[in-house]
Amino acid sequence: MMRSAIAAAVLGAVVGSGLAGGVLVARAQTAAAAVSIDNFTFTPQALTVKAGTTVTWTNKDDIPHGIAATGNAFKRSNAMDTDDTYSFMFTTPGTYQYFCYIHPHMTGTIVVEAATGSNATQ
Repeated sequence: MMRSAIAAAVLGAVVGSGLAGGVLVARAQTAAAAVSIDNFTFTPQALTVKAGTTVTWTNKDDIPHGIAATGNAFKRSNAMDTDDTYSFMFTTPGTYQYFCYIHPHMTGTIVVEAATGSNATQ
C-alpha cells in the first residue's frame, strides 16, 4: 500500500512537471512585436524577432495603408484605415522584406531568428 502511494505521488509530480513545461513552451510561442505606420513610415523600419512571434502593424496615418511581403512570403493584409491593425505570426527563420502595396515606397524588414539560439540560418 505504501509503495502504491509513493508511486502515485512520484507519477503525479512527473505529470505535473510535464504539464507545467508545456505551459511554459506555449507562452514562449506567443511573443508579440509591434510596428507603427505613421507619416508614411514603418516604425521600426527593421525589426528582429524570434520564430513564433506575432507582429502587429497599426495604421496611425489618416489614409489607408496595406502590408504585402516581397515575393508573397507572408499573407497580404486588407487595406487598413486609421487605427486598423494587421497581424502575422512568423514561424520560419529568415529575412522578410515588406512594403505598403498602396504606397510602394514605404518599406520595412522583419528578421526572424530561430526560437532557440541567437541567429537563424538562411
